[in-house]
Amino acid sequence: MDWITHDEDVWFDFRGNSPKQLTPGRYYKGTVDGFADFGVFVDLTRGVTGLLHRSELDQRLETLDWESGDTVFVQVKNVRNNGNIDLGWSIRQSESEFRGARVHDPDGDADGEEIENGEVDGPTTVKKTPKGISTKSRASNGTGSADTAEASSADDDSTSSDDTLAEAGANAVAETAAPEQESDNTDTPEADAEAADAGSDTASRHGAETESHAAESDAETDVEVDDDAEPERVTVDSLGDRVGETVRIEGEVVGARQTGGPTIFEVRDETAVVDCAAFVEAGVRAYPEVGEADAIRLDGEVERRRGELQVETEELTALSDGDAETVERRLADALAEKARPEAVEPLAGEPGVEAVEAQLADAAEAIRAAVLESRPIVVRHAATADGYVAGAAVERAVLPLIREEHARADAEYHFFTRRPLDDPVYGMDAATSDVTRMLQDSERHDEKLPLVVLVGIGGTTDSLDGLGLLGVYGASRVVVDAESVDTGVVDETSVLVSPGLTDTDATDLSTGALGANLAAAVNTDVSADLAHLPAVSYWEAAPDAYTDLAADAGYGADRTSELREAIALEAYYQSYQDKRELITDLLFEDDGGLAGHVSEQFRSKLDTEAETAEANLELRDVGGASVGVLNADSYSHQYDFPPTALLADALHRRADDRTATIVYSMDELFVRAPDGVDVRAAAAAAREAVPEGGVTAVGIRQNRIEFLSGAREAVVDAVADAVVAQL
Repeated sequence: MDWITHDEDVWFDFRGNSPKQLTPGRYYKGTVDGFADFGVFVDLTRGVTGLLHRSELDQRLETLDWESGDTVFVQVKNVRNNGNIDLGWSIRQSESEFRGARVHDPDGDADGEEIENGEVDGPTTVKKTPKGISTKSRASNGTGSADTAEASSADDDSTSSDDTLAEAGANAVAETAAPEQESDNTDTPEADAEAADAGSDTASRHGAETESHAAESDAETDVEVDDDAEPERVTVDSLGDRVGETVRIEGEVVGARQTGGPTIFEVRDETAVVDCAAFVEAGVRAYPEVGEADAIRLDGEVERRRGELQVETEELTALSDGDAETVERRLADALAEKARPEAVEPLAGEPGVEAVEAQLADAAEAIRAAVLESRPIVVRHAATADGYVAGAAVERAVLPLIREEHARADAEYHFFTRRPLDDPVYGMDAATSDVTRMLQDSERHDEKLPLVVLVGIGGTTDSLDGLGLLGVYGASRVVVDAESVDTGVVDETSVLVSPGLTDTDATDLSTGALGANLAAAVNTDVSADLAHLPAVSYWEAAPDAYTDLAADAGYGADRTSELREAIALEAYYQSYQDKRELITDLLFEDDGGLAGHVSEQFRSKLDTEAETAEANLELRDVGGASVGVLNADSYSHQYDFPPTALLADALHRRADDRTATIVYSMDELFVRAPDGVDVRAAAAAAREAVPEGGVTAVGIRQNRIEFLSGAREAVVDAVADAVVAQL
């Protein structure tokens, strides 16, 4: 291409999205983004900003007749490994001074094409003055005179919000920069390398987040305002209609984080949460006296930054005494009213769910209140098909509420975490991990302690130590368990949902079904999305109420079976990961292709393993009953699918004439019996028969018993005797 040889005679319109796509040596059209002691920041495109160091200028920085938002031409001299861009001065500062113009679109077909006159419009310069604030001159020449920024109407409907933000970012850097010192063109970028590196990265990322209103200029502005007029107090949920206005909000600080530029306060009122940027100096904490949980009054201008609402703080006051009590009472009343579901409507007529409607309402209120309070929610569930269905159902209900409550695009990842457990017991290992994370987040990011929701785990005494550790630090705990819970758990939970607390027989209720009903209570808008989940959670004998509900939603028996098998397989791989997007695709957005593909692998792997296991199953006559015993270490593939518990389930479902099935490995065994078994009683009997075996019942939901490997054979025999004695 002959145009490559004329890079210095043409200017380029950059349409990429990364500094690495720029070509050093070329001249590019840009927009002045802001000023600092060491130079000028120039946007080459949105998100790609370079530094024109003062040593590159042909005049003193303070005499440079540029304003933020102006269209300028600069040369890209170097792109550093960290993405910082070094710019050079161009003596050409109008399109007519160049030989021509070309498109630089690294990912597009138009790369290298000529730009006809008028094809690319220069950035619109927006100069506006917030209500009650005067514009400040950009730079002083040291004698008291200054170039005064010219204000244009902030009400011009043709002005884009992005142009407004570009001007806001420039003011943020320009007005907070220290006055220019005497310098000449012998200064080098190396002399200011530290400042240049920090400024090019920090100011370009954070400068556009706020406007500095710290001082007024001597110049006249085009806007006449009443300096004594107080802004109108408005609610956060109305800010979308007030972009460009200066408003007052009252609420509670639910988070504060320091960026390389402004301080970002997350402020919640009775309606929603919004980020408020306060700028004093790059990287310096604004309003250090204001912290989390403080009641505040804030005046500022509503902006839209990268599609998200943000308030540029002009004044922030911590309230006390009566004013603080008024705000706190208003928030508490609104929270209670908004958090409590109007009614709990079960997905289907299932007696076990109907018996716990009041408990479901309490749990739903706790979850909804956490969202409204900007309190992180951590959901723990077993890494099984049933556990994933329950956890994913709650996730499906909560995420839309978080998106509605928070303007931040990443809020749903910040305020909601689902952490599967390979072992369906909330023991000290899991609790220590959760406590460590929550304390780090509290210390480093001023986050509130999370609400921990345990679905299908935490209902037995095996979890008491873990629940107690959370309680020591004051973290709220919601336990949702379809099976009977141990009495000691009641005192270690904030909210407990279990049919076992009622007189209702709920032996047919799965954790997935109970979790789906909880999700519907949390957010009725997603009830239709949840209709098929209860049927997916049952490996066999799903209640007719749930199979009919799934069928009405378009999920027949074959489809729910595919989903169950696909989830079970994916639950095994990287069991500690939530796999949020993959699970969402499978359960809610799949037309059958993805689930069919994964479930085929499930059946192939499980059938092959089960057939091999059956061929090596030892049938024992125990007290006149047939007991199948499998040594999984010898007759299954370790560290591959299926896990031992799932293999035991498959063998149990294949048994027609066996009283019980025991699958054991080095130091644990799993018991399966057609009529169920009290694994604690069996473990107690085996412990008495083999006192040296260290026999302990753990993972009650899995009917799992642990023992010392040296006493394995004796323990297996003793457990078989104890199981048959029960049946």
